Amino acid sequence: MPLQNINPTTTKAWEKLESHFSEMSSFSLKTAFKTNPERKEKFSLGFNDLHLDFSKNKVNQKTVDLLVELAHEVELKDAINKYFTGDIINETEDRAVLHTALRSSSEDELLVDNKNIRPEIKKALRKIRAFSNKVISGDWKGYTGKKITDVVNIGIGGSDLGPDMVVEALQFYKNHLTTHFVSNIDGDHVSEIIKKLNPETTLFVIVSKTFTTQETITNANTIKNWFLTSGSQFDIAKHFVAVSTNLEAIDAFGIDPKNVFPMWNWVGGRFSLWSAVGLSISLSVGFDNYRSLLDGAEKMDIHFKESSFDQNIPVILALLSIWYNNFYKAESEAILPYTQYLTKLAPYLQQAIMESNGKSVDRNGDEIGYQTGTIVWGSTGTNMQHAFMQLVHQGTKLIPSDFIGYKTSLYGLTDHHQKLMANYNAQMDALAFGKSKEEVHLELKFSGDNSTIHSLLPYKVFEGNRPSNAILFEKLTPESLGELIAMYEHKIFVQGVVWNIFSYDQFGVELGKELAKKLLNKE
Repeated sequence: MPLQNINPTTTKAWEKLESHFSEMSSFSLKTAFKTNPERKEKFSLGFNDLHLDFSKNKVNQKTVDLLVELAHEVELKDAINKYFTGDIINETEDRAVLHTALRSSSEDELLVDNKNIRPEIKKALRKIRAFSNKVISGDWKGYTGKKITDVVNIGIGGSDLGPDMVVEALQFYKNHLTTHFVSNIDGDHVSEIIKKLNPETTLFVIVSKTFTTQETITNANTIKNWFLTSGSQFDIAKHFVAVSTNLEAIDAFGIDPKNVFPMWNWVGGRFSLWSAVGLSISLSVGFDNYRSLLDGAEKMDIHFKESSFDQNIPVILALLSIWYNNFYKAESEAILPYTQYLTKLAPYLQQAIMESNGKSVDRNGDEIGYQTGTIVWGSTGTNMQHAFMQLVHQGTKLIPSDFIGYKTSLYGLTDHHQKLMANYNAQMDALAFGKSKEEVHLELKFSGDNSTIHSLLPYKVFEGNRPSNAILFEKLTPESLGELIAMYEHKIFVQGVVWNIFSYDQFGVELGKELAKKLLNKE
C-alpha cells in the first residue's frame, strides 16, 4: 500500500501551530532556563550510548505536543510501518524502500515481489566477508603474485559519498590497506589518484548499478587503460571487481562474474552504503567493524520503529526542523561535528537530505504551497568557529544547528579533548544565551577604556536565542557511527511524510545529465 496523501497545512495541528507560533514571538531561551531549572532534563532523550539535548530550542512543552500531534495527523505511524515492511512507498519509481533490511538481524520473512529478500541479503554479506578477509589477509594476489596494498572505489553520488564518509570517519579502525575514492569526471581527479598507485598491488571496486553511469564508467575505462600499460586483459580479473546488476557489461569489461556483488532496486543509491556498495568500507576496516556499523544502524531502526513520538530521537529532530523551516522560515541547518573524523559528514548528508526532500510537488502530483527541504551545510569544530560561526552567532539569519560530540577521544589526549568539548558546550551556550548590552557595557567598563564603550557596544552584543541540538555519544565507534547515520536517515523519512512528498526519487538530477549528453553529441 502507498503512503497516505495528507497536506500538512490542512491539518488541525498545523492550524494550532500557526497560532502557537504567534504566541512564541517573545519566547526567550534565557528566561525559559531561568524559570525552569529542570528544562534540560525535560527536553532530553537518551538511547543506547546516545544523548540528545534539545532544550536549547525555541520550544516549550506545548510546541512539542503540537508537533507530535501533527505527526499523528499525517499518519506517521502508518508510514513507518510501510517503510519497514516493504510497501511501495517510492511510488513514482514503483519501488519499496528497504535499506533498513540490509542491517536487520531479523529472521522474519520480508517480501518484495512475493519473494523473501532475507536470504539474498545474508548471502551478499557472506560474500563481502569472505572477499574482504581474502584481500586483507593477503590471500588475494595481484597478477605478479604480490599482495594488495591499495583499494580504489570508483563510483559517484551514493556509490561514493557514503563509503568515502564512513572510511574517513573510521580511520582509527583502519587496517593496512590504503583506500582511495574516484568520483568526479574531472580527468585531473583520476590522474592524481593514479599517480599514487602501483598496478601490481591495487584492487579497483567499480560501483554502478547499470554499469553505464557516465562519470563512473569514464573513470573506470581510464583506469583500465592505465592498468593495461603494464598488465594484460587476462589480468583484469585479479584487480577489478564490480558492484552492479549489468552482468553483460561487466563481462565485456573483463571482470570475473564470481567477483560481482549485487545491488537491488529497493535500495536507493544515497542509502546504499549498507549494501555491497559498502564493500570498500569492509575492505578498509574489516568485516567485523563493518558488521558493527550495520548493528548500530539496526539499533537506531528499532528505536525509531518502536518508540513513542515524544521519546523518539529521529522524530523529534525532524519535527524541530519542520518547526524552523515552515514557521520560522529558516532555510538552512548546520551540521557541526566536534571530531575531525566526521569531516565528510556534511557533504554526505547534503546528498541524503537535499536529494531526498528537495521537492516542489506533493504525493498527489500537485504543486506545493509551503517550504520543503532544508539546505544543509557545515564543518568540524573547532575549525568552523574560526570560519562561518560569526554568521550563525551575529548574522541576520536563523540557522538551527546540530552539534555532534563524543565524551571520549580515541587517542586519549585528555588536554586536547577537554578543550574541544569546552568549545562544544560553549558554542551552544553562546548561541542560546548570548551577551546582553548590560553585560557588554560592564565588560567594557572594567577593561578600563571608557572612551570605547559607546562606539564598541553595539558590535559586541550577542542577541542569543538561537537554536541548537546537542547530540552526544560516548565514543566514535563503528556502532555509534551506524546509529548516527540511521538517525539522520529516519529524520529525512519523517520530514518527507509530514511534507507529503516522495523522498526516494531523484528526477531533479536527470535534466542536467540529459543536456550534457546532447551537448556532447553535437560536438
